[in-house]
Amino acid sequence: MGLGETDTMNITDVRIKLVENAAERLLAFCAITIDGCFVVRDLKIIGGPTGLFVAMPSRKLTSHCHSCWFKNPLRAVYCSQCGKKLLDSELPRADDGRLRLYADIAHPINAQSRDCIQRRVVQEYESEVLRSHQPGYASRYDCIGDEEHRTVQ
Repeated sequence: MGLGETDTMNITDVRIKLVENAAERLLAFCAITIDGCFVVRDLKIIGGPTGLFVAMPSRKLTSHCHSCWFKNPLRAVYCSQCGKKLLDSELPRADDGRLRLYADIAHPINAQSRDCIQRRVVQEYESEVLRSHQPGYASRYDCIGDEEHRTVQ
């Protein structure tokens, strides 16, 4: 069943880990709990030219060495395992023509779900930034999976 007009995704917990001295666009990492029973970790909160956005957890795409079949990053020139020169291959591109070096591990399947996650995560990020200025502040991000946090709060 997809998310329709009467179905909603229930994000029951959001945990933010602010990046210290965020000089780059990466501002924080995030973990969300859906319906109190499914956690997605390593979402990234990025400062973009039009504001904050949430990037889904991803992995680097790889290609195999033609000689030893070791997995190497797409832009590698030599195999990290056997040292042989890798064959030039066509790098995957996104619909807009940019090189596609990462693939999402988990992602929403429709715009409604993406908007729900985006709104909630940005809201929690802004609250976390305010909390971080308080004495004794500690991020709750690393507590996911601890015995005391296994129930929905």
